[in-house]
Amino acid sequence: MGKLKSYQEQLQDIVENGINTAEEQQKKLASKPFDYAEKLESEAREYSVKTLRTRYYGYSENLFGQLRSLNSRFGNFAAELVAKLEKEAADGADAVADAADDVTSVAQSTKKSVEAKKPAERKTTARKPAAKKSTASA
Repeated sequence: MGKLKSYQEQLQDIVENGINTAEEQQKKLASKPFDYAEKLESEAREYSVKTLRTRYYGYSENLFGQLRSLNSRFGNFAAELVAKLEKEAADGADAVADAADDVTSVAQSTKKSVEAKKPAERKTTARKPAAKKSTASA
């Protein structure tokens, strides 16, 4: 029976050590929120509402200043982009105008070459089909 008693005591010691370890861990975990609360309480006493307001407005002004700066940078980027697009559109319009001028000059030279034909040739050419029609129907 001495061995059984020894096992019983060892088992009770193991359980007791487990309980002690669990208790220590629980106390450590439970103390953290209280430690943070005490720290916040002491820091809150360091700041008055006036200083908190001043800090808040300072941070707020800084934030909105950065947002305005970012907006300005985006505006500059957009302006550069618009300028490039306008330049490309103008260059495209110039190319179209040049092509239109080329077509106009070719059309005018063709018109002049057609007008250079004898007016009589054009008139007889236009009258010949009419004469044939009248002979064929008679």
